[in-house]
Amino acid sequence: MTDQRPIRPVRSALFVPGSRPRAIEKAAGLGADMLILDLEDAAGPDEKIEARGRVSGALEQWSGSGAIRAVRVNAIGSGLEGGDIAAACEADAIVLPKVETIADLQAARLLIPDGPPLWAMIETPKALFYLRGIGEAAALLGLAGLIAGTNDLAKAMKAKGREALIPHLAAILAAGRAWGLVPLDGVYNAYTDEAGFMAEARAGKALGFAGKTLIHPSQVAGANTAFGPDADEIARARRLVAAFALPENEGKGAIPFEGTMAERLHLAEAEAMLKQVEEQDDT
Repeated sequence: MTDQRPIRPVRSALFVPGSRPRAIEKAAGLGADMLILDLEDAAGPDEKIEARGRVSGALEQWSGSGAIRAVRVNAIGSGLEGGDIAAACEADAIVLPKVETIADLQAARLLIPDGPPLWAMIETPKALFYLRGIGEAAALLGLAGLIAGTNDLAKAMKAKGREALIPHLAAILAAGRAWGLVPLDGVYNAYTDEAGFMAEARAGKALGFAGKTLIHPSQVAGANTAFGPDADEIARARRLVAAFALPENEGKGAIPFEGTMAERLHLAEAEAMLKQVEEQDDT
């Protein structure tokens, strides 16, 4: 089975309409951590086959971007998924919409047994009840991440406003963290509202999401900022690593650090953060 781990941190995951060649071309230079060629919602019924035909070219155009090159295919049962998945076999990831049960993931994997990792969009009330099973099957089926499909979920739940979705977002997040899957927050529709976007992005990070899906290029920089470590976090991580490296702390499982008890899991988190910062500085 293909390794399901992402090839880099995902702070920003931009949906790029498969129906718009110019948007595909421009996406490579935006600095997004993940580019998702969208063959589903962003392609109308009469545009889907033409959009599928752009997959190979888009992946080639994005090859030097450093981003995870993904394709959102049409849902299992749509009648389009087979052709979409075949076209996306060279992608770094396949985003599967409207995943409800393990059967949806199994059906996708049967179509592409040795293909790229899958990312499951959780967009329906039913899916929330099957999160445990989806998580437990992740390693076997090559599942790498969970994406909160907030627009569809809010519609199905008849929920009004972000606050009404928080319990469901927390469930998606908990499943992702429990089974080692990258959890991504949903989109913010008002793309001209920068302040509102940043507030929601920071709230998503505080809740525990690794990054955010985006609907407009203008949101990429904000997502990278919101979900990336700030200067204070980086400085603290360096101090923590240095503290554990002191001779008197060698081999200790926990040490006093700046008024708290720091364990080796905190050391591992700090080291991972600094590695991420170093890798981004090198790009």
